[in-house]
Amino acid sequence: MKKSELAISAMLVPLDYAVLIAAGLVTYKIRFSAFTGIRAVTEVIPLNVYLNVLLVVAAVWVAIFAVSGLYTIRSTRRAADELAKIFLACSTGILLVIVAIFFQRELFASRFVVLVGWFVAVVLVTIERAVVRVVQQAMFTRGIGVHRVVVVGTDETTQDIVSFLSTHLSLGYRIIDRIDGVTPDLFDRLVERMRTTRIDEIIQADPNVPKADTLKMIDFCNEHHIIFKYAADLFDTHSSNVEVQALAGVPIIEIKRTRLDGWGKILKRLFDVVVSVIGLIVTSPMLLIVGLSVKLDSAGPMVVKLERVGEGGNHFWLLKFRSMVKNAEALKQQLLDKNERDGPLFKMKNDPRITRLGHFLRRTSLDELPQLWNVVRGEMSLVGPRPHEPAEVARYEKHHRKLLSIKPGITGMAQTSGRSDLTFEEEVRLDTFYIENWSLKLDLQILLKTPWVVLTMRSAV
Repeated sequence: MKKSELAISAMLVPLDYAVLIAAGLVTYKIRFSAFTGIRAVTEVIPLNVYLNVLLVVAAVWVAIFAVSGLYTIRSTRRAADELAKIFLACSTGILLVIVAIFFQRELFASRFVVLVGWFVAVVLVTIERAVVRVVQQAMFTRGIGVHRVVVVGTDETTQDIVSFLSTHLSLGYRIIDRIDGVTPDLFDRLVERMRTTRIDEIIQADPNVPKADTLKMIDFCNEHHIIFKYAADLFDTHSSNVEVQALAGVPIIEIKRTRLDGWGKILKRLFDVVVSVIGLIVTSPMLLIVGLSVKLDSAGPMVVKLERVGEGGNHFWLLKFRSMVKNAEALKQQLLDKNERDGPLFKMKNDPRITRLGHFLRRTSLDELPQLWNVVRGEMSLVGPRPHEPAEVARYEKHHRKLLSIKPGITGMAQTSGRSDLTFEEEVRLDTFYIENWSLKLDLQILLKTPWVVLTMRSAV
Protein backbone atom coordinates (compact mmCIF):
# COMPACT_ATOMS: atom_id res chain seq x y z
CA MET A 1 0.00 0.00 0.00
CA LYS A 2 1.50 3.33 -1.13
CA LYS A 3 2.01 6.06 1.45
CA SER A 4 0.35 8.53 -0.92
CA GLU A 5 -2.80 6.36 -1.03
CA LEU A 6 -2.89 6.11 2.76
CA ALA A 7 -2.35 9.87 3.09
CA ILE A 8 -5.09 10.78 0.60
CA SER A 9 -7.60 8.34 2.12
CA ALA A 10 -6.84 9.60 5.64
CA MET A 11 -7.12 13.20 4.43
CA LEU A 12 -10.60 12.55 3.01
CA VAL A 13 -12.07 12.11 6.50
CA PRO A 14 -11.38 15.64 7.82
CA LEU A 15 -12.04 17.08 4.35
CA ASP A 16 -15.49 15.46 4.18
CA TYR A 17 -16.25 16.59 7.72
CA ALA A 18 -15.26 20.19 6.90
CA VAL A 19 -17.25 20.16 3.65
CA LEU A 20 -20.36 18.79 5.41
CA ILE A 21 -20.12 21.57 8.00
CA ALA A 22 -19.67 24.08 5.17
CA ALA A 23 -22.75 22.63 3.45
CA GLY A 24 -24.74 23.10 6.65
CA LEU A 25 -23.59 26.71 7.03
CA VAL A 26 -24.40 27.46 3.37
CA THR A 27 -27.85 26.00 3.93
CA TYR A 28 -28.31 28.18 7.03
CA LYS A 29 -27.31 31.26 5.02
CA ILE A 30 -29.68 30.35 2.19
CA ARG A 31 -32.65 29.78 4.46
CA PHE A 32 -32.28 32.55 7.01
CA SER A 33 -30.60 35.30 4.97
CA ALA A 34 -30.65 34.94 1.20
CA PHE A 35 -34.16 33.69 0.41
CA THR A 36 -36.30 35.10 3.20
CA GLY A 37 -38.30 37.07 0.61
CA ILE A 38 -39.34 33.93 -1.26
CA ARG A 39 -40.43 32.01 1.81
CA ALA A 40 -40.95 33.87 5.06
CA VAL A 41 -39.09 32.70 8.15
CA THR A 42 -41.44 32.09 11.05
CA GLU A 43 -38.77 30.97 13.51
CA VAL A 44 -35.03 31.65 13.23
CA ILE A 45 -32.82 28.92 14.70
CA PRO A 46 -29.98 30.52 16.74
CA LEU A 47 -26.67 29.95 14.94
CA ASN A 48 -24.94 28.52 18.05
CA VAL A 49 -27.73 25.95 18.53
CA TYR A 50 -27.69 25.12 14.81
CA LEU A 51 -23.90 24.74 14.81
CA ASN A 52 -23.89 22.38 17.81
CA VAL A 53 -26.38 20.10 16.06
CA LEU A 54 -24.49 20.43 12.76
CA LEU A 55 -21.20 19.26 14.30
CA VAL A 56 -22.86 16.06 15.53
CA VAL A 57 -24.79 15.45 12.31
CA ALA A 58 -21.63 15.88 10.21
CA ALA A 59 -19.78 13.34 12.37
CA VAL A 60 -22.62 10.84 11.93
CA TRP A 61 -22.56 11.40 8.17
CA VAL A 62 -18.81 10.74 8.05
CA ALA A 63 -19.48 7.43 9.82
CA ILE A 64 -22.12 6.64 7.19
CA PHE A 65 -19.59 7.51 4.47
CA ALA A 66 -17.17 5.01 6.00
CA VAL A 67 -19.79 2.24 6.09
CA SER A 68 -20.71 3.08 2.48
CA GLY A 69 -17.13 2.42 1.32
CA LEU A 70 -16.20 6.02 0.54
CA TYR A 71 -12.90 5.62 2.38
CA THR A 72 -11.78 2.41 0.74
CA ILE A 73 -8.04 2.74 0.14
CA ARG A 74 -7.16 2.21 -3.50
CA SER A 75 -5.66 4.28 -6.27
CA THR A 76 -8.46 3.52 -8.75
CA ARG A 77 -11.79 5.09 -7.79
CA ARG A 78 -14.33 5.17 -10.61
CA ALA A 79 -16.07 8.56 -10.71
CA ALA A 80 -19.51 7.08 -11.38
CA ASP A 81 -19.23 4.61 -8.50
CA GLU A 82 -18.05 7.32 -6.12
CA LEU A 83 -20.87 9.68 -7.11
CA ALA A 84 -23.43 6.92 -6.54
CA LYS A 85 -21.97 6.22 -3.09
CA ILE A 86 -22.03 9.92 -2.21
CA PHE A 87 -25.68 10.19 -3.25
CA LEU A 88 -26.71 7.09 -1.30
CA ALA A 89 -24.65 8.03 1.79
CA CYS A 90 -26.05 11.58 1.89
CA SER A 91 -29.57 10.23 1.37
CA THR A 92 -29.10 7.79 4.24
CA GLY A 93 -27.78 10.60 6.41
CA ILE A 94 -30.73 12.89 5.65
CA LEU A 95 -33.15 10.06 6.41
CA LEU A 96 -31.59 9.76 9.87
CA VAL A 97 -32.04 13.53 10.33
CA ILE A 98 -35.71 13.25 9.31
CA VAL A 99 -36.20 10.41 11.81
CA ALA A 100 -34.57 12.55 14.52
CA ILE A 101 -36.89 15.47 13.65
CA PHE A 102 -39.86 13.14 13.90
CA PHE A 103 -38.99 12.31 17.51
CA GLN A 104 -37.61 15.74 18.49
CA ARG A 105 -39.09 18.44 16.28
CA GLU A 106 -37.23 21.36 17.84
CA LEU A 107 -33.98 20.27 16.17
CA PHE A 108 -35.05 21.81 12.84
CA ALA A 109 -38.46 23.38 12.50
CA SER A 110 -37.87 24.08 8.79
CA ARG A 111 -38.23 21.25 6.29
CA PHE A 112 -36.61 23.58 3.76
CA VAL A 113 -33.35 23.42 5.73
CA VAL A 114 -33.34 19.64 5.55
CA LEU A 115 -33.99 19.41 1.81
CA VAL A 116 -31.58 22.16 0.82
CA GLY A 117 -28.97 20.74 3.22
CA TRP A 118 -29.14 17.37 1.48
CA PHE A 119 -28.76 18.93 -1.99
CA VAL A 120 -25.89 21.24 -0.98
CA ALA A 121 -24.08 18.38 0.78
CA VAL A 122 -24.25 16.15 -2.31
CA VAL A 123 -22.96 18.96 -4.55
CA LEU A 124 -20.13 20.12 -2.28
CA VAL A 125 -18.90 16.62 -1.38
CA THR A 126 -18.94 15.67 -5.08
CA ILE A 127 -16.89 18.77 -5.95
CA GLU A 128 -14.46 18.06 -3.10
CA ARG A 129 -13.96 14.45 -4.21
CA ALA A 130 -13.51 15.58 -7.83
CA VAL A 131 -10.77 18.00 -6.77
CA VAL A 132 -9.01 15.26 -4.78
CA ARG A 133 -9.29 12.95 -7.81
CA VAL A 134 -7.75 15.56 -10.11
CA VAL A 135 -4.88 16.14 -7.66
CA GLN A 136 -4.22 12.41 -7.33
CA GLN A 137 -4.32 11.87 -11.11
CA ALA A 138 -1.93 14.79 -11.60
CA MET A 139 0.41 13.08 -9.14
CA PHE A 140 0.15 9.83 -11.11
CA THR A 141 0.96 11.50 -14.43
CA ARG A 142 4.12 12.85 -12.78
CA GLY A 143 5.04 9.42 -11.47
CA ILE A 144 4.19 10.22 -7.83
CA GLY A 145 2.62 7.36 -5.91
CA VAL A 146 2.33 5.07 -8.95
CA HIS A 147 2.33 1.27 -8.67
CA ARG A 148 5.23 -0.23 -10.63
CA VAL A 149 3.89 -3.42 -12.16
CA VAL A 150 5.25 -6.58 -13.74
CA VAL A 151 2.65 -8.34 -15.92
CA VAL A 152 2.83 -12.11 -16.47
CA GLY A 153 1.21 -13.76 -19.47
CA THR A 154 1.11 -14.10 -23.27
CA ASP A 155 -2.59 -14.50 -24.12
CA GLU A 156 -5.17 -11.98 -25.33
CA THR A 157 -6.31 -11.14 -21.80
CA THR A 158 -2.76 -10.16 -20.91
CA GLN A 159 -2.52 -7.91 -23.95
CA ASP A 160 -5.84 -6.23 -23.06
CA ILE A 161 -4.63 -5.45 -19.54
CA VAL A 162 -1.26 -4.17 -20.76
CA SER A 163 -2.94 -1.90 -23.33
CA PHE A 164 -5.48 -0.66 -20.80
CA LEU A 165 -2.90 0.23 -18.15
CA SER A 166 -0.57 1.79 -20.71
CA THR A 167 -3.28 4.12 -22.03
CA HIS A 168 -4.89 4.99 -18.67
CA LEU A 169 -1.96 6.48 -16.77
CA SER A 170 -4.34 8.29 -14.41
CA LEU A 171 -5.14 4.93 -12.78
CA GLY A 172 -1.71 5.01 -11.16
CA TYR A 173 -0.05 1.95 -12.74
CA ARG A 174 3.24 1.82 -14.63
CA ILE A 175 4.25 -1.40 -16.39
CA ILE A 176 7.99 -1.82 -15.93
CA ASP A 177 8.26 -5.36 -17.35
CA ARG A 178 6.24 -8.04 -19.07
CA ILE A 179 7.19 -11.69 -18.80
CA ASP A 180 5.84 -14.73 -20.60
CA GLY A 181 6.07 -17.16 -17.69
CA VAL A 182 8.22 -18.62 -14.96
CA THR A 183 11.68 -19.52 -16.23
CA PRO A 184 14.71 -20.81 -14.26
CA ASP A 185 16.33 -17.36 -14.23
CA LEU A 186 13.15 -15.28 -13.79
CA PHE A 187 13.41 -14.58 -10.07
CA ASP A 188 17.12 -13.79 -10.27
CA ARG A 189 16.26 -11.32 -13.02
CA LEU A 190 13.54 -9.70 -10.91
CA VAL A 191 15.87 -9.43 -7.91
CA GLU A 192 18.47 -7.76 -10.11
CA ARG A 193 15.86 -5.33 -11.43
CA MET A 194 14.76 -4.48 -7.89
CA ARG A 195 18.26 -3.19 -7.17
CA THR A 196 17.50 -0.19 -9.39
CA THR A 197 13.70 -0.15 -9.77
CA ARG A 198 11.09 -0.85 -7.12
CA ILE A 199 8.48 -3.50 -8.00
CA ASP A 200 5.14 -2.93 -6.24
CA GLU A 201 2.94 -5.55 -7.89
CA ILE A 202 3.09 -8.64 -10.03
CA ILE A 203 -0.12 -9.24 -12.02
CA GLN A 204 -0.63 -12.69 -13.44
CA ALA A 205 -3.06 -11.92 -16.24
CA ASP A 206 -2.82 -15.27 -18.05
CA PRO A 207 -5.09 -17.91 -16.45
CA ASN A 208 -3.18 -20.67 -18.26
CA VAL A 209 0.01 -20.29 -16.23
CA PRO A 210 0.58 -23.61 -14.38
CA LYS A 211 -0.47 -23.54 -10.75
CA ALA A 212 2.99 -24.66 -9.62
CA ASP A 213 4.49 -21.58 -11.31
CA THR A 214 1.84 -19.37 -9.74
CA LEU A 215 2.71 -20.69 -6.29
CA LYS A 216 6.36 -19.92 -6.95
CA MET A 217 5.43 -16.33 -7.81
CA ILE A 218 3.31 -16.01 -4.68
CA ASP A 219 6.22 -17.30 -2.62
CA PHE A 220 8.55 -14.80 -4.29
CA CYS A 221 6.11 -11.92 -3.67
CA ASN A 222 5.73 -12.84 0.01
CA GLU A 223 9.49 -13.00 0.43
CA HIS A 224 10.07 -9.60 -1.17
CA HIS A 225 6.92 -7.84 0.10
CA ILE A 226 5.34 -7.43 -3.35
CA ILE A 227 1.58 -7.37 -3.97
CA PHE A 228 0.44 -10.35 -6.05
CA LYS A 229 -2.68 -10.23 -8.23
CA TYR A 230 -4.08 -12.82 -10.61
CA ALA A 231 -6.91 -13.42 -13.07
CA ALA A 232 -10.16 -14.37 -11.36
CA ASP A 233 -10.59 -17.93 -12.62
CA LEU A 234 -7.30 -19.27 -11.27
CA PHE A 235 -8.34 -20.22 -7.74
CA ASP A 236 -11.34 -20.61 -5.55
CA THR A 237 -12.00 -17.07 -4.30
CA HIS A 238 -14.12 -17.74 -1.22
CA SER A 239 -11.24 -16.61 0.99
CA SER A 240 -11.89 -13.51 3.11
CA ASN A 241 -8.33 -12.31 2.56
CA VAL A 242 -8.72 -11.24 -1.06
CA GLU A 243 -9.94 -8.14 -2.89
CA VAL A 244 -11.39 -8.05 -6.40
CA GLN A 245 -11.33 -5.16 -8.86
CA ALA A 246 -11.76 -4.96 -12.63
CA LEU A 247 -9.09 -3.92 -15.13
CA ALA A 248 -10.12 -3.73 -18.79
CA GLY A 249 -13.24 -5.69 -17.88
CA VAL A 250 -11.17 -8.55 -16.42
CA PRO A 251 -11.69 -9.45 -12.73
CA ILE A 252 -8.31 -9.17 -10.96
CA ILE A 253 -7.81 -10.59 -7.47
CA GLU A 254 -5.33 -9.26 -4.94
CA ILE A 255 -4.07 -11.53 -2.16
CA LYS A 256 -3.96 -9.52 1.05
CA ARG A 257 -0.85 -10.27 3.10
CA THR A 258 -2.29 -8.73 6.26
CA ARG A 259 -5.34 -6.87 7.53
CA LEU A 260 -2.94 -4.02 8.24
CA ASP A 261 -3.10 -3.08 4.55
CA GLY A 262 -5.28 0.02 4.35
CA TRP A 263 -7.23 1.58 7.21
CA GLY A 264 -5.92 -0.99 9.66
CA LYS A 265 -2.47 0.55 9.22
CA ILE A 266 -3.79 4.05 9.90
CA LEU A 267 -5.73 2.97 13.00
CA LYS A 268 -2.78 1.02 14.38
CA ARG A 269 -0.44 3.99 13.82
CA LEU A 270 -2.80 6.43 15.56
CA PHE A 271 -3.20 4.01 18.46
CA ASP A 272 0.58 3.55 18.70
CA VAL A 273 1.34 7.28 18.73
CA VAL A 274 -1.32 8.18 21.31
CA VAL A 275 -0.47 5.35 23.72
CA SER A 276 3.31 5.80 23.32
CA VAL A 277 3.22 9.55 23.97
CA ILE A 278 1.07 8.98 27.05
CA GLY A 279 3.42 6.17 28.11
CA LEU A 280 6.50 8.40 27.79
CA ILE A 281 4.85 11.12 29.88
CA VAL A 282 3.62 8.76 32.59
CA THR A 283 6.88 6.80 32.85
CA SER A 284 9.21 9.83 32.60
CA PRO A 285 10.15 9.69 36.33
CA MET A 286 10.89 5.98 36.00
CA LEU A 287 12.94 6.59 32.85
CA LEU A 288 15.09 9.07 34.77
CA ILE A 289 15.57 6.74 37.74
CA VAL A 290 16.44 3.71 35.61
CA GLY A 291 18.79 5.75 33.43
CA LEU A 292 20.73 7.09 36.42
CA SER A 293 20.86 3.60 37.95
CA VAL A 294 22.39 2.20 34.75
CA LYS A 295 25.11 4.86 34.81
CA LEU A 296 25.90 4.23 38.47
CA ASP A 297 25.90 0.43 38.13
CA SER A 298 28.59 0.02 35.45
CA ALA A 299 30.69 1.90 32.92
CA GLY A 300 29.07 2.67 29.60
CA PRO A 301 26.23 4.67 28.06
CA MET A 302 22.82 4.97 29.69
CA VAL A 303 20.94 4.00 26.52
CA VAL A 304 22.34 1.82 23.73
CA LYS A 305 21.42 1.84 20.05
CA LEU A 306 21.15 -1.63 18.54
CA GLU A 307 20.81 -2.23 14.81
CA ARG A 308 17.64 -4.13 13.99
CA VAL A 309 15.62 -5.01 10.88
CA GLY A 310 12.11 -3.63 10.66
CA GLU A 311 9.20 -3.47 8.24
CA GLY A 312 10.12 -4.28 4.65
CA GLY A 313 13.67 -5.20 5.66
CA ASN A 314 14.56 -1.60 6.58
CA HIS A 315 17.26 -1.20 9.22
CA PHE A 316 16.79 1.06 12.25
CA TRP A 317 18.38 1.74 15.62
CA LEU A 318 16.49 0.16 18.50
CA LEU A 319 16.81 1.99 21.84
CA LYS A 320 17.27 0.13 25.13
CA PHE A 321 18.59 0.87 28.57
CA ARG A 322 22.01 -0.78 28.64
CA SER A 323 21.84 -4.13 30.44
CA MET A 324 25.21 -5.50 29.27
CA VAL A 325 28.85 -4.56 29.55
CA LYS A 326 30.27 -2.07 27.05
CA ASN A 327 31.93 -4.61 24.72
CA ALA A 328 28.97 -7.00 24.68
CA GLU A 329 28.79 -7.32 20.89
CA ALA A 330 32.46 -8.25 20.59
CA LEU A 331 32.11 -10.86 23.37
CA LYS A 332 29.11 -12.40 21.60
CA GLN A 333 31.37 -13.90 18.93
CA GLN A 334 33.14 -15.89 21.66
CA LEU A 335 29.83 -17.25 22.99
CA LEU A 336 28.13 -18.37 19.77
CA ASP A 337 28.94 -22.03 20.43
CA LYS A 338 26.97 -21.78 23.71
CA ASN A 339 23.74 -20.68 22.03
CA GLU A 340 20.75 -22.39 23.71
CA ARG A 341 18.14 -21.27 21.15
CA ASP A 342 17.14 -23.03 17.94
CA GLY A 343 16.91 -21.18 14.64
CA PRO A 344 18.75 -17.97 13.73
CA LEU A 345 18.46 -16.32 17.18
CA PHE A 346 21.08 -16.25 19.93
CA LYS A 347 20.01 -16.94 23.51
CA MET A 348 22.06 -17.87 26.55
CA LYS A 349 20.45 -18.29 29.96
CA ASN A 350 23.44 -17.27 32.08
CA ASP A 351 24.93 -14.74 29.69
CA PRO A 352 28.13 -13.41 31.32
CA ARG A 353 27.77 -10.10 29.47
CA ILE A 354 24.73 -9.02 31.50
CA THR A 355 25.42 -6.55 34.32
CA ARG A 356 24.12 -6.82 37.89
CA LEU A 357 21.35 -4.29 37.25
CA GLY A 358 20.85 -5.74 33.77
CA HIS A 359 19.38 -8.98 35.17
CA PHE A 360 16.69 -6.98 36.98
CA LEU A 361 15.99 -4.74 33.98
CA ARG A 362 15.55 -7.72 31.67
CA ARG A 363 13.43 -9.68 34.12
CA THR A 364 11.06 -6.70 34.50
CA SER A 365 11.38 -5.55 30.86
CA LEU A 366 12.26 -2.04 32.09
CA ASP A 367 15.19 -2.02 29.65
CA GLU A 368 12.65 -1.79 26.81
CA LEU A 369 10.95 1.45 27.92
CA PRO A 370 13.04 3.67 25.57
CA GLN A 371 11.49 1.77 22.66
CA LEU A 372 8.39 3.92 23.16
CA TRP A 373 10.41 6.56 21.33
CA ASN A 374 11.01 4.09 18.47
CA VAL A 375 7.23 3.73 18.27
CA VAL A 376 6.68 7.50 18.18
CA ARG A 377 9.26 7.77 15.39
CA GLY A 378 7.40 5.13 13.36
CA GLU A 379 10.14 2.50 13.40
CA MET A 380 8.26 0.12 15.71
CA SER A 381 4.76 -0.61 16.93
CA LEU A 382 3.52 -1.33 20.44
CA VAL A 383 2.56 -4.84 19.31
CA GLY A 384 4.23 -6.89 16.60
CA PRO A 385 6.91 -9.49 15.87
CA ARG A 386 10.17 -9.19 17.78
CA PRO A 387 12.82 -7.07 16.00
CA HIS A 388 15.82 -9.17 15.01
CA GLU A 389 19.44 -8.40 14.21
CA PRO A 390 20.59 -8.18 10.56
CA ALA A 391 22.77 -11.30 11.02
CA GLU A 392 19.76 -13.21 12.34
CA VAL A 393 17.49 -12.02 9.51
CA ALA A 394 20.14 -13.10 7.00
CA ARG A 395 19.59 -16.67 8.23
CA TYR A 396 15.78 -16.51 7.79
CA GLU A 397 14.10 -19.13 5.66
CA LYS A 398 11.56 -17.90 3.12
CA HIS A 399 8.49 -18.30 5.34
CA HIS A 400 10.24 -16.41 8.15
CA ARG A 401 10.40 -13.26 6.03
CA LYS A 402 6.67 -12.69 6.44
CA LEU A 403 7.58 -11.30 9.87
CA LEU A 404 9.05 -8.30 8.04
CA SER A 405 5.72 -7.39 6.41
CA ILE A 406 4.75 -5.21 9.40
CA LYS A 407 6.58 -3.12 12.00
CA PRO A 408 8.23 -5.02 14.86
CA GLY A 409 6.72 -4.55 18.30
CA ILE A 410 7.80 -3.87 21.88
CA THR A 411 5.59 -6.79 22.85
CA GLY A 412 3.75 -9.38 20.80
CA MET A 413 1.77 -12.56 20.69
CA ALA A 414 4.90 -14.70 20.93
CA GLN A 415 6.19 -12.81 24.00
CA THR A 416 2.89 -13.07 25.88
CA SER A 417 2.20 -16.68 24.88
CA GLY A 418 5.43 -18.31 25.94
CA ARG A 419 8.22 -15.76 26.14
CA SER A 420 11.64 -17.30 25.34
CA ASP A 421 10.38 -20.81 26.21
CA LEU A 422 9.01 -21.00 22.66
CA THR A 423 11.02 -22.49 19.82
CA PHE A 424 11.75 -20.11 16.97
CA GLU A 425 9.28 -21.89 14.65
CA GLU A 426 6.55 -21.63 17.30
CA GLU A 427 7.32 -17.93 17.62
CA VAL A 428 7.07 -17.51 13.85
CA ARG A 429 3.71 -19.31 13.76
CA LEU A 430 2.28 -17.07 16.47
CA ASP A 431 3.56 -13.89 14.85
CA THR A 432 2.25 -15.03 11.46
CA PHE A 433 -1.17 -15.63 13.01
CA TYR A 434 -1.04 -12.11 14.47
CA ILE A 435 -0.12 -10.58 11.10
CA GLU A 436 -2.96 -12.36 9.30
CA ASN A 437 -5.59 -11.77 12.01
CA TRP A 438 -4.69 -8.32 13.34
CA SER A 439 -7.29 -6.16 15.04
CA LEU A 440 -7.19 -3.34 17.59
CA LYS A 441 -8.96 -5.68 19.99
CA LEU A 442 -6.12 -8.20 19.64
CA ASP A 443 -3.55 -5.43 20.25
CA LEU A 444 -5.37 -4.42 23.43
CA GLN A 445 -5.52 -8.02 24.64
CA ILE A 446 -1.77 -8.44 24.14
CA LEU A 447 -0.94 -5.10 25.80
CA LEU A 448 -3.13 -5.90 28.81
CA LYS A 449 -1.60 -9.36 29.11
CA THR A 450 2.01 -8.11 28.92
CA PRO A 451 2.25 -6.68 32.50
CA TRP A 452 0.96 -9.97 33.92
CA VAL A 453 3.60 -11.92 32.00
CA VAL A 454 6.27 -9.51 33.27
CA LEU A 455 5.04 -9.65 36.88
CA THR A 456 5.10 -13.45 36.89
CA MET A 457 8.83 -13.05 36.15
CA ARG A 458 9.02 -15.48 33.31
CA SER A 459 12.24 -15.37 31.37
CA ALA A 460 12.62 -12.27 29.26
CA VAL A 461 12.74 -12.46 25.50
